[in-house]
Amino acid sequence: MRTLPRNDPRQYDELAGEWWRPDGAFAMLHWLAEARARLIPPAPRPGALLVDVGCGAGLLAPHVVGKGYRHVGVDVTRSALEQAAAHGVTPVLADAAALPLADGCADVVAAGEILEHVPDLPSTVAEVCRVLRPGGLLVLDTLNATPLSRLIAVTIAERLRGVPRGLHDPALFVDPRVLRAQCARHGVALRVRGVRPTVPAVAGWLAGVGNRRGRVVPTWSTAVLYQGRGVKEAGYGG
Repeated sequence: MRTLPRNDPRQYDELAGEWWRPDGAFAMLHWLAEARARLIPPAPRPGALLVDVGCGAGLLAPHVVGKGYRHVGVDVTRSALEQAAAHGVTPVLADAAALPLADGCADVVAAGEILEHVPDLPSTVAEVCRVLRPGGLLVLDTLNATPLSRLIAVTIAERLRGVPRGLHDPALFVDPRVLRAQCARHGVALRVRGVRPTVPAVAGWLAGVGNRRGRVVPTWSTAVLYQGRGVKEAGYGG
């Protein structure tokens, strides 16, 4: 594998074979997708649209397939989008900070494990809120900008079995206070809560025993991982 800068999207092309290995390098992304889907209610109307920003290879798809949405996935990695399309996601090759979608088109916007990768957080937040209709739901999860988060997600994690080096740039990790303020500017009152993987799931993955029942559960601390959920108020476009 080439040596690339931290947070370089080209790494995902080289890791294309890892996406759908539940016990592989992206195991945690499977668990987070399952947890994110639990925040998404059934579609409120026929033809409701779910926009999955930073969809990767479509890991959210199996967990929302029965909820009644048209599932559109946006990503910058073509190889990941090809896999997402094979799982029923309508692929859109685009940057999260410049979504080629109409104002207010989405009933739900999911932004899972993407905000800690974007170099322009204000523009990305503005875009995910812009495409959300009034009354629509934003759900997200990301990494906090704390020393503990950097220690766990980078210093420790990148030394573990099978974890790719350099996927994260800790300088881009997201303070929830900043994120809530950015969302509020665009009419979304975001509520956040900490989440963590269960000990059995992590232990099984580290041991390579094929634990496919890994789950992410709420926790009192937002210091490392956190989820956000908010509804767009009326009067903010769309």
